Amino acid sequence: MDFKLPDIGEGVHEGEIVKWLIKTGDTLAEDQPMVEVMTDKATVEIPSPVAGTVAELLASEGQTIEVGKVIIRISENGKQAAKKPAEKTEAKTALATIPAKSIERIVEPVAPAEEPIPYHILSTPATRKLARDLGVDLKTIKGTGLQGRVTKMDVQLAHEGHQAATPRSSHNVVAVMPSVSPQRSSVAIGARGALQVVPLKGIRKKIAESMAYSKHTAAHFTYVEEVDMSAVVKLRASAQEEAQKRGVKLTYLPFIIKALIPALMEFPYLNSSLDDEKQEIVLKGDYNIGVATDTPNGLMVPVIKAADRKSIWEVATEIQLLSEKARTGKISLEDLKGGTFTVTNAGSIGGVLATPVINHPEVAILGVNAIRKRPVVKNDQIVIGDVMFLSLSVDHRVVDGADAARFMNRLIYFLSEPSRLVFA
Repeated sequence: MDFKLPDIGEGVHEGEIVKWLIKTGDTLAEDQPMVEVMTDKATVEIPSPVAGTVAELLASEGQTIEVGKVIIRISENGKQAAKKPAEKTEAKTALATIPAKSIERIVEPVAPAEEPIPYHILSTPATRKLARDLGVDLKTIKGTGLQGRVTKMDVQLAHEGHQAATPRSSHNVVAVMPSVSPQRSSVAIGARGALQVVPLKGIRKKIAESMAYSKHTAAHFTYVEEVDMSAVVKLRASAQEEAQKRGVKLTYLPFIIKALIPALMEFPYLNSSLDDEKQEIVLKGDYNIGVATDTPNGLMVPVIKAADRKSIWEVATEIQLLSEKARTGKISLEDLKGGTFTVTNAGSIGGVLATPVINHPEVAILGVNAIRKRPVVKNDQIVIGDVMFLSLSVDHRVVDGADAARFMNRLIYFLSEPSRLVFA
């Protein structure tokens, strides 16, 4: 069979062949990983839809291929297919002709002895193995994948004890970090006076393209204000014991995200996107907050879906889970899509001020900077406070400076006294 590069994400029209995991002449098992492909969303690992032998590789590493182009030719195992009843063979062939469906397949009617899973539970072998490893009963999980399939994320969330309440459309790929891209922190430096050339490819290339497109398209405008975070600092400190009991790393970010929600509700244009082609401003009814995450191979933005319907603990847990997945190369395309507003937290590293670049097609991004002890005036008295600068970059085509200032004032209203969120 000729295997074509599948449609592996919204708006993805092409992908770069990062690494072949097999070679001509190799024997392939069904669902065996074949190739790593880089898209403008993430790097994904694509498995084989059938068992057989690699007849020919039709794309080389580093080559950019359009969706729908044949990338590998597989000689199928005819003998194995002949042993199955005709209706099963036909079903298998039908699945094989739809590459995008080949990753999350319908489970065979009879499960292996070590996997006593009822036939009506749809999941991949890798998902079932993950469930066994984590001790999760698949029968207790409501699948959020296509046709109700149970995905790896469903299993992971069930294991963490906070399976998402709202279904998510599942992609048919598993993301991995590009193995050919060296980690930035481990690049060897040449001798004095020598020049070293590092190819602009993989995630770094996609970051460069996205940032340049955003700067050349959106009319960036940055508004900066300071906020006394003393009340949040005190509240977080008082919750650390409970955080340890829950096994959650409680940072300042969940408090900031929760404070963003009522501010975004009052100023909906900051939670929108601009469709340049149709010349339409699209106001979003969802509050999906992207969290810019530093990884060994570059910046990624996992998205906290429906942040308005999650508690502080749920937001903190999801940040921890998604950040770890991003840093270890286990992030999925579904985790990276659907954002309506982004937060970038350079303050955990340092710095008091930044002018962040908007995460296109969104129209606003909030830069969270370092919290530092500074003198502040309270009740006409100078006291020491925990002060942080917030940097809000907006697309001036959609958001006026006055609205950006009013939005920031509202955000500061909730951050300066987080108890106000109870009544928001």
